[in-house]
Amino acid sequence: MSLSPRKPSELEFMRKSGIITAAALKAVIKAVKPGISLLELEDVAMKEILRLGAKASFMTVSGYSWATCLTVNSEVVHGIPRPIVLKDGDILSCDVGAVLDGWHTDAAWSVVVGNSKDPERVKFLKAGEEALWQGIAQARSGNKIGDIGASMQKVVEGAGYGVVRSLVGHGIGRKLHEDPEVPGFGKAGKGLPLKKDMTIAIEAIYTQGNNDVVLEKDGWTISTRDGSLGGLFEMTVIVGSEEVEVLTDWRKI
Repeated sequence: MSLSPRKPSELEFMRKSGIITAAALKAVIKAVKPGISLLELEDVAMKEILRLGAKASFMTVSGYSWATCLTVNSEVVHGIPRPIVLKDGDILSCDVGAVLDGWHTDAAWSVVVGNSKDPERVKFLKAGEEALWQGIAQARSGNKIGDIGASMQKVVEGAGYGVVRSLVGHGIGRKLHEDPEVPGFGKAGKGLPLKKDMTIAIEAIYTQGNNDVVLEKDGWTISTRDGSLGGLFEMTVIVGSEEVEVLTDWRKI
């Protein structure tokens, strides 16, 4: 359970797993273009995870058969890879995880497909990324879970968007989803105290409009109720005493 700090040897396993998750996410992001299908992107992620000697973390979830969750436009999380072809201007969110030697890491990122420079979509994604990094900055010993959520909520709602309340970040390690829950909203100074070397997955899960979401008929995909855009940014981190260690930053590998 992530409620307790990890041992140094366990953190080394997490670091190695994080590099693989980051590599898979980077490979998918690089492959995103108009005309590519979600099934093709799933294949990109799976091949990268296997090439690096790991397994797909998401396949440890009962009933789920894919390495990624891929969501488009009004979809928010848990989208099943399927033969949808991406178009210029779509928003694609990729969520992916790897498990190496029994240790899981998890990361997600949202991008605009193609060369579209639509200012509203760019602004929307910029807010989610900023919220993620603001939340990560609060993952220090002495702070509390509420400090992470409050900082993220301030950025998202300050930009005029909605924080999804029914979906949250989580502890991670021996299992993909562990305690504690890490909401993208909350009150500063409230909640579980953070301890150095805890491992958590921090997620900005938000919408362009109303923050209500619905479960689609496939039993997995969660979309915005009002049809507005959904956004997702996530990193697995080690709680620090002064600085947070991000394990899955695809931009740095």
